[in-house]
Amino acid sequence: MKILAKKNQLSGHIVVPGSKSHTIRALILASLAEGISHISNPLPSADCVSASKAIQEIGATVKFDDENNVWIVTGAGKNVHLPSNVVDVGNSGSVLYFFTPICATFEGWSIFTGDSSIRKRPVAHLLEALKQLGANCYVSRPEKNAPPALVQGPIKAGKVVTDGRLSQYISGLMMASTLIDGKLEIELTDPKEVPYLDMTKYWLESLGVQVEMSSDYKKISITGPYELKSFDKAIPSDWEAVAFPLIASLISDSKITIDNVDASGTQGDDEIVSVLQSVGADILWNKEKSQLVVTGGKRLSTENLPEKTLRVNLAGFPDAICALAVIACFIDGTTILEDIEVCRKKETDRILVMKSELEKLGATLEEGDDCLIIHGTSPILPNGQKNPNFALHGGTVESYDDHRVAMSLACLGLGLPEGESVIVNDAECCSVSFPKFFEVMNKINANFKEI
Repeated sequence: MKILAKKNQLSGHIVVPGSKSHTIRALILASLAEGISHISNPLPSADCVSASKAIQEIGATVKFDDENNVWIVTGAGKNVHLPSNVVDVGNSGSVLYFFTPICATFEGWSIFTGDSSIRKRPVAHLLEALKQLGANCYVSRPEKNAPPALVQGPIKAGKVVTDGRLSQYISGLMMASTLIDGKLEIELTDPKEVPYLDMTKYWLESLGVQVEMSSDYKKISITGPYELKSFDKAIPSDWEAVAFPLIASLISDSKITIDNVDASGTQGDDEIVSVLQSVGADILWNKEKSQLVVTGGKRLSTENLPEKTLRVNLAGFPDAICALAVIACFIDGTTILEDIEVCRKKETDRILVMKSELEKLGATLEEGDDCLIIHGTSPILPNGQKNPNFALHGGTVESYDDHRVAMSLACLGLGLPEGESVIVNDAECCSVSFPKFFEVMNKINANFKEI
């Protein structure tokens, strides 16, 4: 599917879907629990559907009550077992990295695969961690550090030392600890994406699991096993999805209200609000009403920041790289997105891809091993007039089947000068994390068009 995006003024209220990160954790923990769990406001995205299929391979069942926006999971509980088939995680790195340690607690072989993107995702760090606990692990293609992967359990209690730059397999080990008899100690030499470790800790502790985690995230320990009980929980809105209508409003002459915004602090991506406010973004966050009121059409600039540079350390919320790279093109001054080496290991190499595609549209960027530097220009001069030197223009860009790349580049089109437009190829991949993204955005007048 090709999507055309051009200058438009947004208005009205928008609600983004539930959090993918919360939904997948809820599904997996519900599958391990004894009894029936009700998960309300789940994200019905492709990744979450992949999770719902995976948990059925270990003995859980899932009923989708779309009318009431509830997913009902009958947990496997004491009858949880080795996967009954090859586990196909679809496009979901989260399911791959979460589910593999859990299945490694069972006696026997588990096999994991996924789509073409997953079959390029690195797994050596995960498999090495499992080997330290006694698993036998292989990839089916010896020359590739990627699935299909084969794992033979059971892993035993003990100590794992690993870098932890990718948080997902650490969360997987934490959840797997509920099935292990004894103390699992995890030592991280270079922990990143730590808000997601907090999220996993939050979920486990809500189910009665005692988690010891040092303040620097370098030491985590859990003593199992635990008999998890079923639960009824609502999934909060997804901050990773909030980022897209947020930047779309700021780069266009728009005013929108984003409703049902999560103020729990369990999603590190909410840091995007303070980042953008630091360059003059008009964002009002009413936490009591769970609302963001976003007013665009105003000049964004780094002029009041140290060294007149916006530095954003994305170690805690790397999935914001695509949205921030786009809006940085509209910020007068230099933006440096740093500590983002992990972004090369996502659905695509997002550092390389964002530089490549934004340059097609007239942006000026520099790429480092662990950073992305954007030299932006505001379309608005300090006196409020249009900037004749604003460099961005239209063009055709590729999504590389990466949902965040597709959504961010489509949003960029809304801020282009009159008469310019962006065509995003293979834009249907948005369904991975934001089902019906274009339809939802069109309800606030984005006017995205399929061509």
